[in-house]
Amino acid sequence: MSLVVQKYGGSSLADAESIKRVARRIVDTKKAGNDVVVVVSAMGDTTDELLDLAAEVSPAPPSREMDMLLTAGERMSMALVSMAISNLGHSARSYTGSQAGVITDAQHGKARIIDVTPGRITEAIGEGHIVIVAGFQGVSQATNEITTLGRGGSDTTAVALAAGIKADVCEIYTDVDGIFTADPRIVPTAHKIDRITNEEMQELAASGAKVLMLRCVEYARRFDLPIHVRSSFSHHEGTWVVNQKEGDSVEDPIIAGVAHDRSEGKITIVGIPDSPGRAAAVFKAIAGVGINVDMIVQNVSAGTEKKTDISFTVPKEDAGRGVEVLKAMQDELGFEQLQYDDQVGKLSLVGSGMRSNPGVSATLFQSLADAGINIEMISTSEIRVSVVTSDDELDEAVRVVHSAFGLDADGEAVVYGGTGR
Repeated sequence: MSLVVQKYGGSSLADAESIKRVARRIVDTKKAGNDVVVVVSAMGDTTDELLDLAAEVSPAPPSREMDMLLTAGERMSMALVSMAISNLGHSARSYTGSQAGVITDAQHGKARIIDVTPGRITEAIGEGHIVIVAGFQGVSQATNEITTLGRGGSDTTAVALAAGIKADVCEIYTDVDGIFTADPRIVPTAHKIDRITNEEMQELAASGAKVLMLRCVEYARRFDLPIHVRSSFSHHEGTWVVNQKEGDSVEDPIIAGVAHDRSEGKITIVGIPDSPGRAAAVFKAIAGVGINVDMIVQNVSAGTEKKTDISFTVPKEDAGRGVEVLKAMQDELGFEQLQYDDQVGKLSLVGSGMRSNPGVSATLFQSLADAGINIEMISTSEIRVSVVTSDDELDEAVRVVHSAFGLDADGEAVVYGGTGR
């Protein structure tokens, strides 16, 4: 008997028929002799609808009340899935994140899990119940307030619970047949990856791949927990995310995949004095308002005035605060102008084979040049190369690079619906 944690995304729970289909799949897993814990997201576009509703009521709703509102979507899903399972003749128990023992810090909207105390879950499993847990939410250890984990937080809930109850596997069900070499909505010829390392998946997730949330991959890597990404609309094998692929060999592909991201904007500080401490002051100010910086480029000083430009990317949702704090420091920093561009996109090429194969960057840049696509920024890690292009050229850039590295499949990938979560 195995202990299996399954997570179902919003597109898998879009309506009553979808919920009944998911319930049948859960019951089949139980009938196969497994203990089953299920983590659910909100149905379909429920979270977006709740956000829109909140915006209509208040232009700046309190973060505490937003968390109280948004967690309602997952509570609806958990109850409905439990009802559907009961209708199939099996016993199910549903729990909110706090009831399931998901303990977080006190930050509303982007809380981090600091502990899992799954006493009620293990008790329910021992009594033979299928356990359904509302994802995306927990309770603050410091304040006892309900918190949410940010977009895609149900993935993190599932992996954290799986680690907490020492599950054999965490299955993430979505609306595609696994992890692909690119988003099949943009590259129809993307092919499914059978096995991928946590290291590569972390880079893809951090670079915009939506199929798994970054924090859930980090959690799985830390606890050496295998993740099995599958479609809830089919019974195909899917993709295994593991700490090390069995049978790694020289035949493994150099490139694991191409990710893209439209969630960032670019801030450029024009004409800042090129002297020690200026960059430190800029990024200390940005960090001071809680903004994460992704890519950074600084030009070499030109002329006798010794001035330079600094460009960096930040999440679009935080860019307004970043621009505001820097404008307030213009006299102190001595820069000439501040520019913000939200019409940019990031393309990232990821693969552990980059370590030992020269020429990857050359192929990437040449393929973009041949397609007439301009590169605005470049960033690298040991197994990743990222570039920023204009937003309207991003889709074509992904397709061009995907083809340049021989990643195209003969047929077209199947997308069953939704947005990939």
